[in-house]
Amino acid sequence: MNALCRDCFWTGQDRPRRCPACASPRIVAHEELERLSIAHMDCDAFYASVEKRDRPELRDVPVIVGGGKRGVVTTCCYIARIKGVRSAMPMFQALRACPEAVVIRPEFAKYKFESRRIMAMIAELTPLVQPLSLDEAWIDLSGTERLHGSAPAVTLARLQARIEAETGLTVSIGLAANKFLAKIASDLDKPRGFSVIGGQEAQAFLAPRPVGVLPGVGPAMVRSLSQAGFTTVGDIARADVKVLATRFGAHGLRLHQLAHGRDARPVNPDEGRKGISAETTFFEDLRSLADLEEKLAPLCERVARQARAGGVAGRVVQLKLKTADFKILTRRRTLPVPTQTAKTMFAIGRELLAGEAKGRSYRLIGIGLAELVEADAVEADFFAGDEKRALAEEKTLDAIRARFGPGAVISGRSLRSRDAAQD
Repeated sequence: MNALCRDCFWTGQDRPRRCPACASPRIVAHEELERLSIAHMDCDAFYASVEKRDRPELRDVPVIVGGGKRGVVTTCCYIARIKGVRSAMPMFQALRACPEAVVIRPEFAKYKFESRRIMAMIAELTPLVQPLSLDEAWIDLSGTERLHGSAPAVTLARLQARIEAETGLTVSIGLAANKFLAKIASDLDKPRGFSVIGGQEAQAFLAPRPVGVLPGVGPAMVRSLSQAGFTTVGDIARADVKVLATRFGAHGLRLHQLAHGRDARPVNPDEGRKGISAETTFFEDLRSLADLEEKLAPLCERVARQARAGGVAGRVVQLKLKTADFKILTRRRTLPVPTQTAKTMFAIGRELLAGEAKGRSYRLIGIGLAELVEADAVEADFFAGDEKRALAEEKTLDAIRARFGPGAVISGRSLRSRDAAQD
């Protein structure tokens, strides 16, 4: 099988321009099509697509999902992207690029519901599913040919069609030899894409691409690599591995492997989220420590509730600040005992904040937990007495809110913060 029709699921050895069974032009053809089984599924402009589905009058209109005038773009539809709008762009810049856009505040409960529907469909095909976020996941269909009566490529095409038929949302699929290549492939032909990268072609495919395509290579690393003479993936692939290791350590060795298209990581359903966080953008820039603490407190409560609901605790507290000129600062502290309480998070967060709130203006603050562990690591720890007491108190508040509603109990700090926001 070298070719597949994504509409009627015809398969064959030839590579026709149109399907011989249904005349569809949506043909996927590749020499390794029948042998590949690692995939990456990515929903197309997920939040914006949900909103467009629910409001058909917005079908041909640019849509931005995000915060208010001083917020940022959470996501946007492809029409808005053509105009230059991008995720994480400040809202005022997005509206300058696309003034006719309709801005919609995100409704995460709705997006989570749709995510659960899609992930449940994938889980029917294989237990080897590793979600990365609400709208994307890695999938390993190795050994499922007899179960589904078809090669993984056909199973994925059927999944793609089912998701669109049952949810009204579209996804793009990347099928490849490993997780790294699959994730790159899923982004090649969006929306409604189905792209394939085989192991034999991987290095040649990657060689001309900028180093930023490699996972773990952000803007700072791009600059470091560029200063060392590495601007393309091919540059890294051709480099002496000893030079990379000397200059960039273990990360250099990892980049060398990726540059050759090699990635031995398995699809791991048990690999949990790397962290939980919450943030807020201010209507007006803030600079005083007291004002910033007022914004920090309810975020700590929100993250702590999510941690308790998910049965996890964090070994690291991370503070995020964005300056008035859009520079991002992050500060973190590793804890002696993992936490899932707002009390501990706020205590650490305010200490980190005190080192930065020295007259500088900020437009955003965020707080999060990283290096997550199972919650019983907190409750079983001999040295976790203070944390246990705080946890017991906050679990009691959780129970009260669950019975009488989320507004049944509000902390003094959160109440002041809410009142200030309404003034």
